[in-house]
Amino acid sequence: MDRNSISRNWLIAGVKRVILLLVCHLVAGVAMAQQDSLILKNGNTIVGAIKSLESGVLIMGTDYSESDFSIKWDAIKEIYSKSRFLITTRDDKKVNGSFQSTGEGTKIRIETDEGGQLETSFEEIVSLTGVKSDFWSRASASIDLGMSLTKANSLRQFAVRSDVGYLADRWQLNFFYDDLRSDQDDVEQIKRTEWGPSFKYFLKKGWFFNSSLNFLSNTEQAIDFRTTAKVGAGKDLIHTSKTILALGAGLSYNNESFTNDAASRSSMEGYLGLEANLLDRKNFSLTSGLFVYPSFTESGRWRSDLSLDTRYDLPLNLYIKMGGTLNYDNQPAISGNETDYVFMVSVGWGL
Repeated sequence: MDRNSISRNWLIAGVKRVILLLVCHLVAGVAMAQQDSLILKNGNTIVGAIKSLESGVLIMGTDYSESDFSIKWDAIKEIYSKSRFLITTRDDKKVNGSFQSTGEGTKIRIETDEGGQLETSFEEIVSLTGVKSDFWSRASASIDLGMSLTKANSLRQFAVRSDVGYLADRWQLNFFYDDLRSDQDDVEQIKRTEWGPSFKYFLKKGWFFNSSLNFLSNTEQAIDFRTTAKVGAGKDLIHTSKTILALGAGLSYNNESFTNDAASRSSMEGYLGLEANLLDRKNFSLTSGLFVYPSFTESGRWRSDLSLDTRYDLPLNLYIKMGGTLNYDNQPAISGNETDYVFMVSVGWGL
């Protein structure tokens, strides 16, 4: 055998080794990506990669389908995963770790990142958030747009509502921005802009601390700029994969300036709030909140904010949202304008 033949055979053998090595890595990668498995109550088994659990629906990807599977949490009999998740339970306990069914599927054992073990049940687990990736695995964002044009008097209305957030092990940070503009011939423009951040720190057994800043400009109530700072605490009265009901109370500082001749004013208030989320109703969800602010420093004054939003989820992370807000102030800057409300139908996209 000549030298060229030896070199050629050596090259072919080397290429085969490289191909074999790549195939092994590929198979190992697929195996790692498909390390999660489900046994459903109807007897079917699904193997893939669990992505998340939210609103009573588990999202799972597989290598035999381009689309992710959406599986009802209460349709699962047994579950096994070596992936790492941020696991939230009904009492708002948050644990990083992996999990698997035990006791013939009646219990779930959680292996924590610290090396400990916890035992719980399907009913106690509210959400799963993947923690193997970076910042984006815990981030959320949404934006809603609404617009209408009317020939009569050239009425033009535009509204945008947006929200971004981040969920950590023990805390949650959100920021929202809402803007409503209405233009009409021979009529002064109507504007309502509201925005601000909020922060929540989770404690044990459903308790939490919360704080927020809220900034509002509203021509309907002659509010040039209102700043509201709140700090308080609350508790989840109900926290399941389908229903959340929370009660909170605390202190609020309110500072206002106006577009008319009314003098600027500030007041120290208390607040009492009730928030409710109804989830997993065949792609339909409802979110509502009611806050009442009795003033400690302005005699007889009290305010209230009511919000109600309904949402229907569409493919591609799109959704249709219908809802609004109702604001009441028994001592407004303009007499007769105690109440202001916004109603909006919009199309949105969420991350």
